[in-house]
Amino acid sequence: MSLPNFIIAIDGPVGSGKSTLARRVAALLGYIYIDTGAMYRSVALKALRRHISLDSTDELTSLARETRIDLRPQNGAQQVFLDGEDVTAAIRAPEVALAASKVAVVPELRKVLVVEQRRAGARGGVVMEGRDIGSVVFPDAQLKIFLTASPEIRAERRWREHQQKGDSIDITRTLEEVHERDRRDCGRSVSPLIRAKDALLVDSTAMDPDEVARLVVLLAKERHSKPLR
Repeated sequence: MSLPNFIIAIDGPVGSGKSTLARRVAALLGYIYIDTGAMYRSVALKALRRHISLDSTDELTSLARETRIDLRPQNGAQQVFLDGEDVTAAIRAPEVALAASKVAVVPELRKVLVVEQRRAGARGGVVMEGRDIGSVVFPDAQLKIFLTASPEIRAERRWREHQQKGDSIDITRTLEEVHERDRRDCGRSVSPLIRAKDALLVDSTAMDPDEVARLVVLLAKERHSKPLR
């Protein structure tokens, strides 16, 4: 069954598996995968490189306005280009992730990037993931998923990601970072992490990535054949 114009919005807390799920669903449906978090990480990376204070909201917003971020699909994944430079790997560094969580709370900066996100997904046929896609960026998305998992499982997933990259970080510290990120994401005044009213809750604690992806594809096809009122 073809779903040529669907926008699938996947939101959820850090470590819930949003990126993995979005990539797999996009591959299964022949859609384009868009990682909105990569946009915030890119701005954060540029701010760190320029030694801009993460508390300087005006400077950060100006930086976002002058920045070009291109998200390009490649072999089922996504390459991220910052002003023409491939920063796909660079934006995954722990210090960039931490900076991105601070950059993401700047209201005017978020407005700049939300415009870009809407432009990127306007034609449909996309799987877009982040923390406010269904609630703010695309409130009319045809299918909204709120993906979650227990904090312990999410911390373990993050820890394994760091281990695979060769980062030296222990599981206890990773769990603390997950709790802190949850507090920051849920408590921010602009676009807090919330489950949209019409988002379907998917708990991936006891599911492997393939199971979750197949479930979401099934939900998309059911939504297409029998739209919910």
